[in-house]
Amino acid sequence: MELFEKKLSSRQIFDGVVVKLYVDDVELPNGKKSVREVVRHPGAVCVVPVTDEGEVIMVRQFRYAFNQVLLEVPAGKLEPNEDPLEAALRELEEESGVVASKVEHIGEIYTTVAIIDEKIHVYLATGLTYKNAHPDDDEFLEVEKIPLKTLVDMVMNGEIKDSKTQIAILKADKILSERK
Repeated sequence: MELFEKKLSSRQIFDGVVVKLYVDDVELPNGKKSVREVVRHPGAVCVVPVTDEGEVIMVRQFRYAFNQVLLEVPAGKLEPNEDPLEAALRELEEESGVVASKVEHIGEIYTTVAIIDEKIHVYLATGLTYKNAHPDDDEFLEVEKIPLKTLVDMVMNGEIKDSKTQIAILKADKILSERK
């Protein structure tokens, strides 16, 4: 049996600043009809900036949807037609004031596959130098350094709730551990 669903029609019902919401009529693999609600997102990047001492530059910021301050790796959405690597470099400097001499793509994350098409490009950054952070006008952040091994423990014991940060930290730790 083919698992693919065929889009029969699509209508946009919301056009927001960041996301757009569509309702699509689809034909299922068994020939029956159904409806899919899809949130379209421009995509995003996140960066794990690791110092020579094995610390990660992290940011704390209030997340309105959860009404709490969360600990995260630097991240942000892609601008229209923006290259993910360029976005990663931009977000890293804007949020943390850090510039990296080496940035490598370590994967992609599909955040909530049932309802949103957001894809986050994950980067590992090393060879860090420091400048002044310059977050967006609507961004309020606290920047701090935390040892990578401590962050792994925080992910594993549930202290870090953000999925992109969990995945990025665990991938960075595995990659850096294998290089030693």
